[in-house]
Amino acid sequence: MSIHFHFFPMLLVSLISIAHADDLGVVGPTYDIAEPDLIELIQSSLHRMEKSGELSRKQDEYRDRVIGAVEKPKPVPGLKATSTKRTYYIDPTLVLDHDIRSADGEILFARGLKVNPLDHVSLREELIFFDGRDRRQVSFAKQTLRNLKGAAKPIMVAGEPLNLMRDWKRQVFYDQGGALVRRLGIHQVPAVVTQDGKRLRVDEVRP
Repeated sequence: MSIHFHFFPMLLVSLISIAHADDLGVVGPTYDIAEPDLIELIQSSLHRMEKSGELSRKQDEYRDRVIGAVEKPKPVPGLKATSTKRTYYIDPTLVLDHDIRSADGEILFARGLKVNPLDHVSLREELIFFDGRDRRQVSFAKQTLRNLKGAAKPIMVAGEPLNLMRDWKRQVFYDQGGALVRRLGIHQVPAVVTQDGKRLRVDEVRP
């Protein structure tokens, strides 16, 4: 696996601040001066940082932060291991708050229209939400995948997804920021989401 990092945008911001910090002014008579060329300023700052080793250190720091965020993302807050089993249903119907028009301005879907996505698409795979730091939950997710012959999406809410992908040799998803668990109202994990007619069924289970 190869990861590519782009340092220039970060460095551009830091270099401009460094350049301003280096401009200490002159004691004595003042004269009108021309604004220094930005490109020359950046190149000069890069050259100084390269000679001092600061550029390499900043690149290493940035790389380590990025790798750390990918290898071990922040856990989704507000979740706990399931203590009491719970099953509930979600109606995914949406009410449009504005008209949806075509490129010609024709109204395709009027404001106030109720739309259930499950009328048009199906949830073909079960969704398994689990905490990758909990061995029981990891075992539960793995066994569920085996029982369903892989026809499910494992979604971590904490832990190290890349390590699990290497171990399982399959894709593992991560609910970055907890957008999915909030929308589904999940408070305990592991939790399994399936389709039940025109609704979604959520089972918070104990492994």
